[in-house]
Amino acid sequence: MTDTILVLVEDTLTASDVQHLLSLHPDEELAYRVLVPADTERPLLSTIIDDLSMGELRQAFDRARGKEPSEHEARATAAEQLTGSLAQFTAAGRSATGEVTQDDPIPALRSAVAAGGVREVAVVTYPHALEDTFHRDWASRARDELRVPVLHLYAGTSELG
Repeated sequence: MTDTILVLVEDTLTASDVQHLLSLHPDEELAYRVLVPADTERPLLSTIIDDLSMGELRQAFDRARGKEPSEHEARATAAEQLTGSLAQFTAAGRSATGEVTQDDPIPALRSAVAAGGVREVAVVTYPHALEDTFHRDWASRARDELRVPVLHLYAGTSELG
């Protein structure tokens, strides 16, 4: 049985994201499984702070007004992100599988690890000022609950979270 690397993402992986992931185990043939949450419930304060820190004033204003994606919109967006991420693995010469999860991806991670064969979890997100600082981000939560290594990478960079 081939070891699996679970890859939890909040947006479509870029070619550089996939190269960073593949470079972690360059001489091994591993399976990659991408999980993309259908994000329907973003924390109000941390999301507004993240949007403002990234200069995304329109998104911050919409969020302050309570505008959330519907379940259908969130699932459609997540499905597009999954398709794009899997295509990046294919373009890099590797195959990957994946699925859209519920808004909170931790139960899906827990189930995948419990099923066996998962060597580690790689979480690829953008920086989140409050969640990262107070260790409430996905990677920190996964480290608290799972008994496998969890690596946090910031999307589009080679920086660790």
